[in-house]
Amino acid sequence: MRRVIPGALALAALALAGFGAWVFSLPPAAPARAAPAIAPAETAAMLAALKPPKRARPLVAVVGLNDATETTDYLVPTGILRRADVADVRLLATGPGPVKLYPALTVEADATLAQFDARHPEGADYVVVPAMRRDDDPAVLAWLRAQAGKGAIVIAVCAGAKVAGAAGLLDGRQATTHWYFLKELRGRHPTIRYVADRRMVVDRGVATTTGISASMPMMLALIEAIAGAQKAQAVGRELGMPAWDARHDSSAFRLTRPFAATVLGNVLAFWRRESVGIDLRPGMDEASLALVADAWSRTYRSRAVTFAASTDAVVTRHGIRVIPDRQAADRPTQRRLDALTDEKPVEALNRTLRTIGAGYGAATAGVVAMQLEYPW
Repeated sequence: MRRVIPGALALAALALAGFGAWVFSLPPAAPARAAPAIAPAETAAMLAALKPPKRARPLVAVVGLNDATETTDYLVPTGILRRADVADVRLLATGPGPVKLYPALTVEADATLAQFDARHPEGADYVVVPAMRRDDDPAVLAWLRAQAGKGAIVIAVCAGAKVAGAAGLLDGRQATTHWYFLKELRGRHPTIRYVADRRMVVDRGVATTTGISASMPMMLALIEAIAGAQKAQAVGRELGMPAWDARHDSSAFRLTRPFAATVLGNVLAFWRRESVGIDLRPGMDEASLALVADAWSRTYRSRAVTFAASTDAVVTRHGIRVIPDRQAADRPTQRRLDALTDEKPVEALNRTLRTIGAGYGAATAGVVAMQLEYPW
């Protein structure tokens, strides 16, 4: 035993040294630069490509795996489109039962894929594909191919592009994705033509976006394509995003030395981790809830935990049923957040990043913004 312990400590020291050398080899943070301008003709072409392909009032299906779907990618498109009231939106899951989102929240879907197909054999107008921890689920891939074959426009948010790619929907198309998964996506699908400096790209019936936060401008662009600029601008103001477009500085989002060093430091300081309690109330804004819970759960110092008076699902402002993690009596005592009922989603996210920065340091707030691919 006396020999084993020093040996284990030596191996741990070597591993840390190796990891430290890798961190030091990473590039420094990229200097800020203005995102390149976009020609009006390009924007007009994108909006034209997003026009409803079938119905005057489109049907939108947001697909998810029951155990492995990204929080913001799944909930924010649903909340924004239902807020706009320009389409009928259905939250779908591969099977019955709750949808466990990552890194936070659990919700109830409106229907399974099979139930949706039985009710709508002609298919959806739009299919929103969030990031999923498994991008090779056979049921999801077959269903996406079938929906595309019926004429649906597929919108792959964030690393949902990996799922669309696995379904064969990105071959030979222009596309983008979350910065962290770009190399992997291009390696798996070498015929993809990557478009840098664009938060959203549309090519022949398939739209892709950059990381998580791009779901907001993507949905505003879709609203504009469906119902016009005036409607999209009104919804944008309600979200706290009065101006948006496809501009993006791709060079600002990459794996850097400060990012890796901050993550490593937060992971190693396990004794400082805490739960952040979010009070679930009927009528709360689901987009604000998703963004705030997502952000707090990406610090490597904390995770969001929801609580309510009972174990029953709590219905948000636009009809999403959220299942609390705990009852009120078991709420976290370390840090609690008020119900997210009045604050605009973008303002809620910005406030959360400021609070994270004040409590955990600006570097940790930067780590969260980098993961969300949020130009903050």
